[in-house]
Amino acid sequence: MPRKAEKLVCTPEEIERLCKIKNARKTEKRLHERIQIVIKCHEGLRNDQISEQLQTNVYTVAKWRGRFIRQRIEGLYDKPRSGKPKTYGEKTRNDILKLLEQPPPKGQSKWDGRSISKQLNISDDIVWRILRKEGIQLQRMRSWCISTDKEFAAKSADIIGLYLNPPENALVLCVDEKPSIQALERKTGYVETSSGKIVRGLQSTYKRNGTLNLFAALNVATGRIQARTTQTKKRVDFHSFMDDIVKSVSSEQEIHVILDNYITHKKADGWLKAHPNVYFHYTPTSASWLNQVEIWFGILTRKVLRGASYTSKEGLEMAIKDFIEVYHEKAKPFVWKKREVKGSQLRNTIVNLCN
Repeated sequence: MPRKAEKLVCTPEEIERLCKIKNARKTEKRLHERIQIVIKCHEGLRNDQISEQLQTNVYTVAKWRGRFIRQRIEGLYDKPRSGKPKTYGEKTRNDILKLLEQPPPKGQSKWDGRSISKQLNISDDIVWRILRKEGIQLQRMRSWCISTDKEFAAKSADIIGLYLNPPENALVLCVDEKPSIQALERKTGYVETSSGKIVRGLQSTYKRNGTLNLFAALNVATGRIQARTTQTKKRVDFHSFMDDIVKSVSSEQEIHVILDNYITHKKADGWLKAHPNVYFHYTPTSASWLNQVEIWFGILTRKVLRGASYTSKEGLEMAIKDFIEVYHEKAKPFVWKKREVKGSQLRNTIVNLCN
């Protein structure tokens, strides 16, 4: 006489949850089948009847009937598995990390996955698996600039103070120039790559139609830009640009101007004497990134200059003016943020960073 299967009864809450899981779009096929088995067991069907209806083995039905009775819904999910045993150990990992600190092989400037696997006589797969686990990306790089200015702390604090807590009723401007912007003329469009992707296409040859210099002043409080294009980038051009800025501001209002150490901005004692309400604040040496107008120049480059084609300097100048006009529609101030770069002294080794 066949053994009678254990009775399985679900609560209304369990039925509701099982149906919700079964009807979900991302539910695995095997979990969907197990839920069907449980529901039919709840309806009172025998194991052989369920096996015939679901076209599965009767022992499979018995297994999930018993698993649900003992562990309920959580028992329908697969238990964590150990997976395939590792074919490498801690020694392999340490050998790779130590090798990365050694000079690269002859004919290469740096290590890559294939050269590491060849040197240690292990597979590429093991090398990349360990590198991914340790968070090491051999092809990505990060550069940074370290100022050697002895007054770096004082100068940077002065500039950051203008960003975070400017003098009352004062105008704070970030001023710089983008020199020698080329009006390049070349064919542009779209091309289909061998992988079927559609990308921007640029002809490798181009025609030079002259250059322009762009002076720009960023209003730190509003994010708006005042700019002028010139044919040269001499001190007289800079002073003329500053004259335009001063004309639009009351002589009683203080103007604090953040500048880098470019020679055009220096030796301005005579000009400053004629404009006593203007104060120049110079960024530390090799720290022009403290000047927020550099952020705007980056936006201009991406939106207007990179990959563009201009048949004349006049066309380039008009494109810059149009961009500024559109930019002002949604202009807003940049938010000053401190960013910490870890391991930026290059004395940290791979082993130190990964242990």
